[in-house]
Amino acid sequence: MSADRIDKLLQDIRLLNEDHYALVQALREQILKLDQGVTEEVKYGGLLFSSTRPFCGVFSYTRHVTLEFGRGASLPDKYKTLEGEGKYRRHIRLTTPQEIKDKHVHAYLQLALKEAAQE
Repeated sequence: MSADRIDKLLQDIRLLNEDHYALVQALREQILKLDQGVTEEVKYGGLLFSSTRPFCGVFSYTRHVTLEFGRGASLPDKYKTLEGEGKYRRHIRLTTPQEIKDKHVHAYLQLALKEAAQE
């Protein structure tokens, strides 16, 4: 049933904004390639990705897509890309596929996955 919910969410995103759909799919591809044990589920209105524990989420909003890290405040921010000032959460706001590379998303995904495995 989870795959059906994922497909439904992706279809909804595509209907609302084709560019956001492409961006979400590009992020999903990178996240799912991180490790064979990475899973995804629909939660909180977006896609939540887990390995041993949840480590990131992808959410599509009206004007952008965010890659969110529940424990992002503890991640090193070498590239000064993480946004947010909460006690735990940080996110990366994306509007184009090129920003995935420009904002070093892969490096942050690896850090978040590693952090989740250590908890």
